Amino acid sequence: PPKKKDIRDYNDADMARLLEQWEKDDDIEEGDLPEHKRPPAPIDFSKIDPGKPESILKLTKKGKTLMMFVTVSGDPTEKETEEITSLWQGSLFNANYDVQRFIVGSNRAIFMLRDGGYAWEIKDFLISQERCADVTLEGQVYPGKGADGNEKVKNKTKPEKAKKKKDTEKKSNGLKEDNRATNQREEL
Repeated sequence: PPKKKDIRDYNDADMARLLEQWEKDDDIEEGDLPEHKRPPAPIDFSKIDPGKPESILKLTKKGKTLMMFVTVSGDPTEKETEEITSLWQGSLFNANYDVQRFIVGSNRAIFMLRDGGYAWEIKDFLISQERCADVTLEGQVYPGKGADGNEKVKNKTKPEKAKKKKDTEKKSNGLKEDNRATNQREEL
């Protein structure tokens, strides 16, 4: 049996335990549960086209939060990226897509979708935009209308692993680098 404790002596762990006891008896609707506690939506296998792997992803991501990275073409400032992606978000909002936008660099943004089932429709919209360089969705990079000629490789995967290997080879062949701005100390 748990010890009887004065309510004034409760710490955060005791309060959390008390809240769990109260919520255990509550009837929480399924839509109010956090995403990780909701049961997965049933998948209708008759809608899956075996020739299109995207159809499988579309059905498995339905109802789940999903994020996609969008790169703006050219060399925009962060303010320009904010304005361009704001226009895209407004267009998607007008088409009844619930999308949140976060700027993560001078030319990159994250679009967060409440329902991942619509991600491929939104991706198709974004890559058709003039200033969209590429869209990264579920590890796949889709080149946009604004991509350079060397970037327009259809549905490539991220080449980061190859880049990392090349970088480590260069470092091992060349001089060892340290964290200093210069190799020599300057006297002030």
